[in-house]
Amino acid sequence: MDIDFPLVLVVLTFVTGLIWLLDILFLRKRRLAAAGMAPGEGRAEEEPKEPYLVDLSRSFFPVLAVVLVLRSFLVEPFQIPSGSMLPTLEVGDFILVNKYAYGLRLPVAGTKILEVDDPERGDVIVFRYPEDGSTNYIKRVVGMPGDRIRYQDRELFINGEKVETRFVARLPPVELWRETLGDTQHDVFLTLGRTGRSGEGEWLVPEGEYFVMGDNRDNSNDSRYWGTVPDELVVGKAFAIWMHWQSLTSLPSFDRVGGIE
Repeated sequence: MDIDFPLVLVVLTFVTGLIWLLDILFLRKRRLAAAGMAPGEGRAEEEPKEPYLVDLSRSFFPVLAVVLVLRSFLVEPFQIPSGSMLPTLEVGDFILVNKYAYGLRLPVAGTKILEVDDPERGDVIVFRYPEDGSTNYIKRVVGMPGDRIRYQDRELFINGEKVETRFVARLPPVELWRETLGDTQHDVFLTLGRTGRSGEGEWLVPEGEYFVMGDNRDNSNDSRYWGTVPDELVVGKAFAIWMHWQSLTSLPSFDRVGGIE
């Protein structure tokens, strides 16, 4: 079962903050009264010892509150679990996602409370999978609201125009191509010898939604198979790789640190 970490963080922050507040307003006064002391009398070290739960809450609440604010409104770390975004992102890459880029949203609920900007064609975004609303996915924005997208013979068309691509190298079992989406140039993989018409079709992107695809075009579960991404499910813009850690049996590497095209 997947753990809803944002919900857990919100609950822990609320509970520890509430316990600390109750101690400040009521519980500490009762402890002092029971010890025959009035607030402000004597030194702090002479006061009755705080209950363990109060001490724990006082210690953890500030840390949890800072993490909640940073993670909810500014930057959130993610780990890449699959190869669907190769060659841009590798399995084991740890990335940073700008939560502010597309507007401020309330944690857990996801309700937008401040408009900032909208995703642009070519952006790499993290979003909640439309079919369950909770699993985080990462893909590249291909289609904007109102666009007509066509994918045929492993070529991408936007509003009837073929997207510009340039062959770079043959790297069995794939070919490396350079693709231009809007102002963004990035690399994509096409698997050698792949046949069939999987993923082909034509789609009209609804208003307020986005058509997304993985850079590993023949090995990506994306909008070609389950549809577009509503704006309310967008989490943020991926902008940097800060570490690569393949597995627990290997050492972390910082060779891939840098921005994401």
